[in-house]
Formats: sequence, C-alpha cells, structure tokens
Amino acid sequence: MKKASQLIFLLLSLLFLAKCSSDSVPPPAPFGPLPSEGQLAWHELEFYAFAHFNMNTFTNMEWGFGSEKPSQFNPTALDTRQWARICKAAGMKGIIITAKHHDGFALWPSAYTEHSVKNSPWKNGQGDVLKDLAEACQEYGLKMGVYLSPWDRNHADYGKPGYLTYFRQQLRELLTNYGDIFEVWFDGANGGDGYYGGANEKRKIDNKTYYDWENTIKIVEELQPNAVIFSDAGPGVRWVGNEEGWANETNWSLLRKADVYAGMPDYKQLRSGHEDGTHWIPAECDVSIRPGWYYHPYEDHKVKSLSQLVDIYYHSLGRNASFLLNFPIDDRGLIHEKDSQQLMKLAATIRADFSTDLALDHKAIASNSRGNSSTYAASKALDGDETTYWATDDGVTEASLEIEWDKATTFNRFLMKEFIPLGQRITSFQLSIWENDAWKKIGEGTTVGYQRILRLPDQETTKIKIDIAAKAPITVKSVELYNAPILLDEPSISRDQAGRVQLSVDDPKSSIYYTLDGSTPSSNSTAYTAPFALTLGGKVRAISVDPKGQQHSDVSSRRFGYAKADWKVVAVSSGDLEKAAESIDENTASWWHSDKEAALPQEITIDLAKALNMSGFTYLPTQSRWVDGFIQSFAFYTSLDGKNWTARAKGEFSNIFNNPIEQRIEFPTVRARYIKLQAIGIVEGMHGMGIAELGILP
Repeated sequence: MKKASQLIFLLLSLLFLAKCSSDSVPPPAPFGPLPSEGQLAWHELEFYAFAHFNMNTFTNMEWGFGSEKPSQFNPTALDTRQWARICKAAGMKGIIITAKHHDGFALWPSAYTEHSVKNSPWKNGQGDVLKDLAEACQEYGLKMGVYLSPWDRNHADYGKPGYLTYFRQQLRELLTNYGDIFEVWFDGANGGDGYYGGANEKRKIDNKTYYDWENTIKIVEELQPNAVIFSDAGPGVRWVGNEEGWANETNWSLLRKADVYAGMPDYKQLRSGHEDGTHWIPAECDVSIRPGWYYHPYEDHKVKSLSQLVDIYYHSLGRNASFLLNFPIDDRGLIHEKDSQQLMKLAATIRADFSTDLALDHKAIASNSRGNSSTYAASKALDGDETTYWATDDGVTEASLEIEWDKATTFNRFLMKEFIPLGQRITSFQLSIWENDAWKKIGEGTTVGYQRILRLPDQETTKIKIDIAAKAPITVKSVELYNAPILLDEPSISRDQAGRVQLSVDDPKSSIYYTLDGSTPSSNSTAYTAPFALTLGGKVRAISVDPKGQQHSDVSSRRFGYAKADWKVVAVSSGDLEKAAESIDENTASWWHSDKEAALPQEITIDLAKALNMSGFTYLPTQSRWVDGFIQSFAFYTSLDGKNWTARAKGEFSNIFNNPIEQRIEFPTVRARYIKLQAIGIVEGMHGMGIAELGILP
C-alpha cells in the first residue's frame, strides 16, 4: 500500500512537473508593428454607425458652401435616442456624428463661432446635438465618436495660420465636454471654393503641412488617450480607399506611415495596406446606406438592398476591416423608416449566419504546436476564448490545422482570426475538406489579421484542413465554421431591349416564382428557369423561396411597357443624338441629358419602327447619385408620319424632386409610330432635360 502511494505520488509529481514545463514555454516573439490598446479595442467594435446630420440636411446638399444661415437648421423631431435604440438593436457598437462638416456649422454651442446651433431656432438656440447623443449612447451602452472637418468653408481665416488655432479650440471642446470618445474622424477633403466669411473665393492649402498634424494629434492623445484617430493616413485607423464599403482580399493592417498623408492622390493603395508597413494602421470601410451621405428625399427609393448590405458586411468585416455604415439622418432628425427596415434585415441575416459555431470545442490536430505545450495547442483555436491561441515553434512558418467531427457536418462559412496583439503574420491559407478518402481544396485566401471570412457553397464532410503560410511563427486565435441559412432577398427584375425579362437572386439555393397577372406570387406560381419574353409589356411580380418552400422573401414588382428593340431616337433639340439612345436602352443606370445651358423647351423624338396602340407613356428621371435635369412640366405628342403631331398629354410630374421614380401618364388609346416628349419646365436649381428611360404603355 505504501509503495502504491509512493508510486501515485511519483506519477502525480511527474505530471505536475510536465505541466509546469509545458506552461513555461514562452509565447512567440512579437512580429512587426503592433496594435495599441486603443486599436485593439477598436478592432473588437467591428460594426458601428455614421450619422451624417448637419446643415446639409436642410439645404439638400452634400457639401455646403459655408454661406448658409443658422436659421436654416431646424429639425422638427430630433431624437438621438431613436438613433441609439436602432443601432443597438442591430448589434452596432457605436455612433460617429458629423459635429462639423465642410460648411463649418457646429452641432454644439461652440464658444468660438456664431455659426452653430446656438443661433438656430431649434430649441430656441439652447440645444446641443452632441450632448443629446452622448446621453443616448450612454443609455444604450454605445461608444461615441466625432467627425470634425479640417476644411471650413465658412471661416474667414481658413487657409491662414490663424485658422489652426480656431480648429484646435473646437477640437478641445469636442474632446472635453462629451465624455469618452472612441474615434476622432478627420476627413481628407481640404481646400477649394467657399464663402470664407464673405470672401467667396477659392483657397488652397498644403495637405501635408497646413494642419501641423503632429501637434494637432497631440491634443487628441492628451484629452482622449484611448481614442483612435481616423484619416487617410491614420495614425489610428485609415480610410479604405473607397466609399463603397469594401477592402481588397489582401488587406494588411500596416502602412508605411512616411508615405501616406490626408488627401493623398494615390489613395487606392489604402485598400490593401502595405505588407512592409512601419505602423499598425488598420482599415475602416465607410459606406452610406443610400447613394448620398446626407439625407435627400429623392433617395428614399434608393436604400441599399439586403443582398447589397450583406455583400458589404462580408467584404469589410470579412476582409480584416471594420464596417462603418452611414445613416443620412432626415430633416425630422430621425433615422428614416426605410433605412431602419433594411438595417434590421441585415442584422437578422448576420445573426442567423453566425448563430452556431460548428467547430467549437471539437477535435483539433496541428502539424506543429509550440513546444508541444497545451498552452498553444490546436484546441486553443476552437475553445471560444479570445485570450488563447494556437501557435507554432520558432522557425515554423508553414503548418496545418485539422478539425474533425464524429459525423458528417455541413457548413458554408469559414472564419479565422490571428492573435493580433503579437502582430499580423499570415500571408496565405488554403481550406480543404475530406472527400472520397482524399483532401479536396474548397477555398483559399491571403491575409487574415483580425478576421477573414469565406462564403462557400454548402460543404458536407467529417473533417477539414487549413494549410497556412506566414512570415513568422503562426498564431491563430480562432477558427469557426457556420452553416448560414439561405438568403431570401427580393428578386431583381430587369428586361433587355428585345423584351426578355430576367429575374435573379444572390443565393443560388433559392427558387424564384413569378406572376404576370398582378396577383401575389407564391410557391404555386410559375417557377422561373430562364429569361422569358414580354415584348408587349405587363407587370412582373416575383419572390424567392427557400428549398423547402416554407419561407419566402418580400415581393418585388416591376411594370414594363412595349419592348424597345427597334426604337430609334431621330431628333433632339440639343445634346448628343447618339448618346440619346441611352434614354431607351432599358438600363436605368444610364441616361441622356440635353445641353444644360440650352433654352427651354427641350425635346426628344423617337421612331417606334411601326405603329403601335398606346394608352400613355412613362418617364424615369436620371437615377445617378448626382441628379439633374428632372422634368417638372411637360407636353407629350404622337404622330403617324413624323410630320403631323397631336398633343396627347400636358401637365407636370408632381413632387418628382422628392420622389424621382417612374412617372406614369395615361391618355385615351391612340395609334402612333412617332412620339415626342417636350420639357417645358425643369425642377428649380436643375439644368437641361434628363431622361433615364422613356417608355410607352400598351
């Protein structure tokens, strides 16, 4: 018995010593530039909101000139708690507010300018949007950030040394009076024409030197040491080089700091960063939920679709960047209902996509684990613990990780994270599944960094393998696998000039059903299998349906007139006659525009190739982001011979500026071969006659 006890004691001692020896294995040495504590906290936020709300909201501008009056700022129902409530419900972690945009109007009662809310009718000049938002963020557990434009088209001293004092005084106000700030956003737009205190002139500055960024940044570091600073060049986080919400598939969190600066012309390199970067300056993907950053009522029908928003999510957060989604706060002072509706669809989709981690705590085998230590074992990549990671031995920069299941498992999302406190190392990886007693490659990528996500077709297997190459010993914080449900978004409906209708959805697993009689489609309706002819016009309504036929999307709908295959524009009063063909090309993204300075009326004449019975016409105004040429009042004529014309309709397109959707004008049925649309009046402030599409009602 005594010998048995001694043996047990010896075995326990050996196990204890082995554990001590294992736990004493040192971690990999840091490699390359490293993130600061504030940057690490920023990475964890992942998804947060931009709120563009300022003077531009009330002048219908994107960039105000600076001559606006404080009296123009007057929201009727401003509620920052509504913003915070919606963002919180969507899983967003913070809100960045445009405290001052290029027009110079301050959303807080700044002591250094009269161009602020203190001289507006809102709350009789006693309001403070920043204070309201800070309280709302605190109530809903959100972080708050501030956007402060370095360019000020209102201030008389902009471009002169004295303006820098003013700019820094306002920066101190923002960083002192509203609690903790997680991000300070400096726009790269600098210098140009402006009001400038009444000078009404163009002023240029040297982007590299004028703001003395080194000393301006010290103010942020002094007052908000945990905040990250955004600009083209950081130093906290960088612009991703586009306003569409995506990073390149290869995306380093590093930049050669000496080579970049705010307003730099070669900004596209920011999409990938620099593999040999000297500083940790990760990418932030900023994108608006609408075409514009500020609210314009004519964009109420242009809110991004669910599939567009989901793509942005995977092309930003899935590519080692953050996702900053902008809401153009409307002139009531609220996130618009259509914006909120799409945001909630996105939130529900993402929650469903990542609801159950199929790799969590499953069997993991690595080709190499640091010192054979349990501290850095393969299992640490699957334990759901943000503080642990799998690591390889010094000198081992290529290794593989296998994950096994007891039974066949289906997945279509792959997520991997590096342990970035020690640096970004991975240069490439390959994902394979075990199929027919062999490894089959199903995906690959380059950089990982904070996070890399692959969207894949459904894969069924009992094990997977990840082959990784890196610039230093590998450190992987997590590998996660998910089986995302089908994405049920409204089908897209389009038609070409020949009259062939095409229906499409992003997820190939869903089926599409449609009707042509105006009824609501269901899984019992006609199944879409290929483009179909609709040359004489009609209304197409469609839904996407899951494979089991149990769930379906909202209904999409589009009405078409006669097909335009043989139509020809034969005359325009001004502008490019050849380009005028884009007004009948069935492409809503293209348009024709008459000469902007030509006197009204302006007109376009079309030969339909043969006489048709018609009961009206349709007019779609320009659908580009920078709209122009909306026809306000019109006259519409028909002719059998192109010489003798009869007026069939005269009037105006009511509220077309705020609602620039397809306009439908009906009249008693006539037969004609030629049609002519005449623009008698154009929306105030616009120029020329613009047409995205002109059509005929059968």
